[in-house]
Order: sequence, then C-alpha cells, then structure tokens
Amino acid sequence: MFVECCQLKNVSQNTFYLLLHNNQYALVMSKSVFNFFSIAVIFLFLLSCSNSCKVNHSNKSGDQNELTGKNEMAGPPVIVYKTKTDHYDKVPVTLSDDKSEVVSYPGIKDIYYKGELAYPTKLNDGYLLDNRGIGPNSAFLKLTYEDYSKLDSTPSKDELLGLILDKDPFDKMYNCGSKYKFKDIVSELNTMIDDKKIKKQTRLK
Repeated sequence: MFVECCQLKNVSQNTFYLLLHNNQYALVMSKSVFNFFSIAVIFLFLLSCSNSCKVNHSNKSGDQNELTGKNEMAGPPVIVYKTKTDHYDKVPVTLSDDKSEVVSYPGIKDIYYKGELAYPTKLNDGYLLDNRGIGPNSAFLKLTYEDYSKLDSTPSKDELLGLILDKDPFDKMYNCGSKYKFKDIVSELNTMIDDKKIKKQTRLK
C-alpha cells in the first residue's frame, strides 16, 4: 500500500512537472508569437509610410514641374508652317470646322509677343514659326498686325468674318513639340528643316 502511494506520488509529481513545463513552453510560445506579430505590424507600418513618402515626393516633383513649366510634355507647342501665298504680316483668327464662323480671335491688345507685334519668325525654306497661336483651323484677315493694332476697338466676330482674306491658307503645318525642349529654337528648327527632319514631326495640315 505504501509502495503504491509512493508510486502514485511520483506519478503526480511527474505529471505536475510535465504540466508546468508544458505551460512554460506554451507561455514562451505565446510570447514568441506575440513578438512575431508585433514585429510584422511594425514592419508593415514602416513599409506603408515609406510608400506614402515616395508617392508624396513624386507628387511634389510633378507639382514642381507644373509650376516651373519645365516638363517637356507641357508648355506651348511649337507650330511651324508654310502658307500657299504670303500672309506674313496678316492677323490670324480661328474658324469653326466648317469655316462658317469665327470662334476665336485676338483683342487689339493681344497681338503682341515680347512687347512687339507678333509677326511669325522666318525660318529656312519658306517656313514660319508661329508666335500668335495658330492651328489647322486658322485663317488670315485682310488686316495687317499694324492696322489691327491701330483700331479703336476689337471688331465683332461677324465683322471679322467679313474681313477674312483666306480661309484655307496653309500648305503645310507641323507641331514640333513643347517649346521647352529647345535651347536655341530658331537654330534647331532650321537644322531640322535643312536635314528634312521636319517631316518627322506631327503633321497638322
């Protein structure tokens, strides 16, 4: 009987130590799992912050380009053209697609470029560099820049329609991209014309 009690006691002690060991192991495992998940959460948080910073930096860079106007994809387009007859000194207006009405035109104070009348810049081979803002639907008035600048007031659209000299004046017209990609625009355009590379630009007419 005494032996059985001693054996039972030993079994109970062994069971107690085993349970205690298992509980400590479980506690250690629980701490390890907790630490793992804590580290994982911190890592994901830092990763999220890093990505956010990159996006913000990218947006700021884009905003900076927009503010400075140095983005080559932005800025005024460089329009180079030839006319069928000489309209060098004539004021351009913009017509509707069917050429039945004037949809855009300058005020008498809007025909200047850098303080001078906005005559186009002469290039090689009869090409002209636009300084006024023309496009495929532009037409030329009978009035010269000088005549237009001396008017007392800007004519109405109907009056301007009656002053159209040529509704289809262009032989060729090219969009050569953003003005900001050029360092010496006249020299570079002349080289482009001389090398026949003007034909590789976006043709508008």
